[in-house]
Amino acid sequence: MTTYRIVAVLAAASLVISACGVGGDSGSGGSGDNKLTWASTGGQFQDDEKKALQEPFTAKNGTTFTNISPAEQAQVRTMVTSGKTIWDLANMSWIYAGAYCGELFEKLDDPALDRKKFPEGTTGDCFVPTYRYANIFSYNADMYPGAKPTTIKDFFDVKKFPGKRVVYDYPKAGLLEAALVADGVPPAQVYPLDVERALKKIDTIKSSMVFAASYGAIQQMMVDKQASMTLTVTARTIVSKQSGANLVPVWDFNTTDIGVLVIPKGAPHKALAQQMLAFVTEPEQAKAYAKRTGTAPARADVDLNSVGYTDEQKKFNAFLPDRGTTVEQDKKWWIENTDALVKRWTAWKVG
Repeated sequence: MTTYRIVAVLAAASLVISACGVGGDSGSGGSGDNKLTWASTGGQFQDDEKKALQEPFTAKNGTTFTNISPAEQAQVRTMVTSGKTIWDLANMSWIYAGAYCGELFEKLDDPALDRKKFPEGTTGDCFVPTYRYANIFSYNADMYPGAKPTTIKDFFDVKKFPGKRVVYDYPKAGLLEAALVADGVPPAQVYPLDVERALKKIDTIKSSMVFAASYGAIQQMMVDKQASMTLTVTARTIVSKQSGANLVPVWDFNTTDIGVLVIPKGAPHKALAQQMLAFVTEPEQAKAYAKRTGTAPARADVDLNSVGYTDEQKKFNAFLPDRGTTVEQDKKWWIENTDALVKRWTAWKVG
């Protein structure tokens, strides 16, 4: 699978932490095999996972959790190749699970993980979605007291709407699709991505673009008014608003995507981990997690009106009615093309 090797290259750029894990915290009580080691991003995100997902599972059957962060692809490779996998579940990109399905990640075979429960195009042999989110176009209203952006084309119009645009420094952050639609491509025809056309469109505003190294940096720039517009993920948009940025979403065109939990190859408790995956996507847990984060439940049969979103969360929820056009990022396309695209993206930025 040479088309996927960029994943390994990207992972090698991260510090490879020993397979025994660091930064862990264990649940109390329990013994034997009724336990799971859960690797994730740390911070508020992992705290939400503990409260909404892990604690109810412990209450149900006594399973205890050891939490570790960060969850990095390099660590998975180290554990699997050494035959010493200790993680049972990991929160990381579905691209990794798709690229290395059966090699570094376990195929999911529990009947409870019925793929018919999830929206079309959101599952793979080694992953099912645990939540859904959008890459949201929003602007700081304080910086546009007159005319307001109303379409995705306005993101690329620095004459009418001057100011810096900040995005996460990764090609899958929604910018390429937005550029194509702004350039006249019908949303239904965005995939397969015409990368060169998209980059040519972004070139028209490249001097006004900021490629942030982290979502935290995007948040800070929007709060400090160092940038006037952003394309960023649902949860970070909400947090930025809560932190003081007067953000207003533009419901014209946005891409949607999924978050996943994956099972590293050789996980010591694969069967229990799959039970946990099924539990996570059940309506009660899905709604509890969505309420904490402002994201959307993974399953299509969960009524968003039953989640109990705050007004602020509703404001930035791309899955509610009347939110313009959304396009789910094409899982197969991204898995097959990430290698070449990341190389092209890097070369384009410095070109």
